[in-house]
Amino acid sequence: MAPMAGVTDGAWRLVARAGGAALAYSEMVSVAGIHYGGAKTWELALPARGETELAVQLFGSRPEQFREATAAVAERLGERLALIDINMACPVRKVTSRGEGSALLDEPERAASIVRACLAETQVPVTCKIRCGRRVGEEIAPAFARRMEQAGVSAIAVHGRTASQLYHGKADWGAISRVASAVGIPTIGSGDVLDCRAAVRMLRKTGACAVMVARGSYGNPWIFSHARELLAGGEPTCPTFEQRIAALELQLRLLEATGAHLARGRSIAGWYLRGLPRAAMWRNRAMSCTTLDEFLSLCADVRSDGERVG
Repeated sequence: MAPMAGVTDGAWRLVARAGGAALAYSEMVSVAGIHYGGAKTWELALPARGETELAVQLFGSRPEQFREATAAVAERLGERLALIDINMACPVRKVTSRGEGSALLDEPERAASIVRACLAETQVPVTCKIRCGRRVGEEIAPAFARRMEQAGVSAIAVHGRTASQLYHGKADWGAISRVASAVGIPTIGSGDVLDCRAAVRMLRKTGACAVMVARGSYGNPWIFSHARELLAGGEPTCPTFEQRIAALELQLRLLEATGAHLARGRSIAGWYLRGLPRAAMWRNRAMSCTTLDEFLSLCADVRSDGERVG
C-alpha cells in the first residue's frame, strides 16, 4: 500500500493489510518535525496497535536531519520498522519550494547524501520513491535511479508521471520499465493502479518486482488479494454489498480505536458507498457525521435500505 498524505493512517493500514497488502507505508513524516520533537509528527511515524511492521516514509532536505530522524525512528519502532523510505516524489509546491520531495530530483548528490545518512543509522533497508523527472519531456529517472543504487538504496519506487504533472494525465509505465532495466535492485511501480487487473498488467509489462497501490485502494481493500488471485491464475469475485458495508464499519471503528480524527470517515464512507443504491443521498449524509455512533447509524440505514431494495 502506497504512502498517501492525509490517508494512510493506522486504521487505513490495518484494513489494507487485512485486504492482502504485502506492506503498508506511513504518511509522509517530516524529518524537521522529528528534529523539533513534534508530537503530531510522531503520530504519523508510529505503528498502530496491532501493526506488526511499518514502512516509514521520511521527507525533508537536510542529510543531518534524515540521519537524526532515522536513528530516532529505528529506536522507537525497533523490530516493527520494516524499512525507511525517502520521499523524492512529492510534487506539491509547499514541499518542493523547500527543496524537499521531487525537488531532490534536481540534486542527485544531495539525494545520495541523504541515502547515506539514513543507512548510517539503521540496519533495515533504505529505499526511495521518485518520479520520471521534474518537468514533462525531461526524463531523468533511469540515471537518477542508478545514482541512488550507488548510494545504497535497496529498492526504488517510480511514479510514472513528472512532478509538473502532479496527478494529472496518464502515468507513463514505460518510464518504470526503463528504470527497471537501468538498475540491479528491485523496482516498484506506481501510477494509475486503479484496480487489481491494472496491478497485474503493471507487473507483467514493466519488469517491476512490486506495485504500489494508492487511489485504487479507496473503498477497495480487496484490490491486494484480488491481484494476488489473478497472478495465481484465479478469477476474483467482487465483494458483496454486505462485505462493503462491513468493511466500512470496520474501518470507522478502527479510526476511533487508533485515535484518528473521525472527520476522515466522511471521505472513507464516500468511497465505500460509491455505486450503491442511492449513494449520493448516503454520501451527503456522511458529510454531516461527527461521531462513531452517527457513522454506524448511517451504515445500519444503508444496510437496511439495501436489503429492502435488493
